[in-house]
This record gives sequence, C-alpha cells and structure tokens, in this order.
Amino acid sequence: MHGGWLYIMTNKRDGVLYIGVTAYLATRVDHHRSDKGSAFCRKYGLKTLVYAERHDTIEEAIAREKQVKEWKREWKVALIAAINPEWQDLYDTLA
Repeated sequence: MHGGWLYIMTNKRDGVLYIGVTAYLATRVDHHRSDKGSAFCRKYGLKTLVYAERHDTIEEAIAREKQVKEWKREWKVALIAAINPEWQDLYDTLA
C-alpha cells in the first residue's frame, strides 16, 4: 500500500492553481514539469510544486482533494502559505 498525496501546482506566486492527487508524487510532478501531465497544467505552464499533503490511503487523498477543490481561492492560498510562505518549488525536496 502506497497511500496518496494531495498536491498543488502553480506557475508563479499567487498564480493559477492546480489541485491533484496521486500515489507517486515525485513521478506525477515530473510528468507535469515535462508537459506529460494534465492538459490544464500544460495550458497554464504549471510546473512548480508549492504544496503536498501525505495521506495513509489514496481514498483519503481523493476525499481531501474533493474538499480542497471546493474551497475559496483565499483558503487555498492560506493553505499553501502555512507550509510554504515563499511559494518555493518543493520538487527538489522530494525523496
């Protein structure tokens, strides 16, 4: 069992946000960064990982994704700022 990840990609600080879920975070982010990810990310150039949240099961990650996607933008921005106030790319911190 791998668990799951809720993650947020962007193109710049306070830019367009993409919320996704995956079992393999590093691989999925690599797909986005090499334009093999979602069409939405390709369209807006979303290659920067600014938030990641680990869950014990993929089902929990999916439930959290659905919850966060319904939030107001300001809440999503606050979520990012809580762990990554500078909106730095977290990709290089992935093990």
